[in-house]
Amino acid sequence: MAIELRDLTLGYDGHPAVHHLDGTFADGSLTAIVGPNGSGKSTLLKGITGILKPLGGSIERGKTPARSIAYLPQSAEIDRSFPATVADLVALGHWRSRGLWGAITGTDYGAVLGALEAVGLRGFEDRALDTLSGGQAQRALFARVMLQDADVILLDEPFTAIDEKTTADLIALMQRWHGEKRTVVAVLHDIDMVRRVFPDALLMAREPVAWGTTAEALAPDNLLKARRMTEAWDEHAPWHEGHTHQHGRAA
Repeated sequence: MAIELRDLTLGYDGHPAVHHLDGTFADGSLTAIVGPNGSGKSTLLKGITGILKPLGGSIERGKTPARSIAYLPQSAEIDRSFPATVADLVALGHWRSRGLWGAITGTDYGAVLGALEAVGLRGFEDRALDTLSGGQAQRALFARVMLQDADVILLDEPFTAIDEKTTADLIALMQRWHGEKRTVVAVLHDIDMVRRVFPDALLMAREPVAWGTTAEALAPDNLLKARRMTEAWDEHAPWHEGHTHQHGRAA
């Protein structure tokens, strides 16, 4: 067991955004979290990392300490105007072993270059962050996650607004982590991608709708239930699973 949620409720300023969630992300699993906008997906990741404390229930990490969790937030939360280079950003992946103010050794810098090579950014190490495209910035963030060498990897909408080549390369890297028996959990909006890539899925609408194999969790009846639950608490909340609508799978 990597992460177990027990009657978990999470929220902000006392207002719940995730209600009464029970379930387990097993060791070495690859799980997508999907659901309408505002359904608590990102909130759940922040709870697992410890950024948010539960309003109720608990998060049990088993043998996985919080320091062995790598978290990649949404790209909108990254300030790319900060005066730093790509190597500076990636080197932050060493913080667990060096501390926030520890010096980076030659070996550490070699690992930075190796991670950049792995994500296709070798030669970009001295580039300023604000010169990168969206796809290049996301590759750099994946390189930073690589250096954290974590047992559990949490990715919040990691493939949003990037090109197809970058998406394919980063999916391959994510699958490599899965092959290394790391536990990978990703918030996604693309239902087709989830069905194609992820063995397991958690469907949320503030409350859990379904959690299990992707085929079972994202069955049409469950997608329709999630939509109806969303409409019950916000009649204007859009469902952004664009591929689902295009293929009529929620109908």
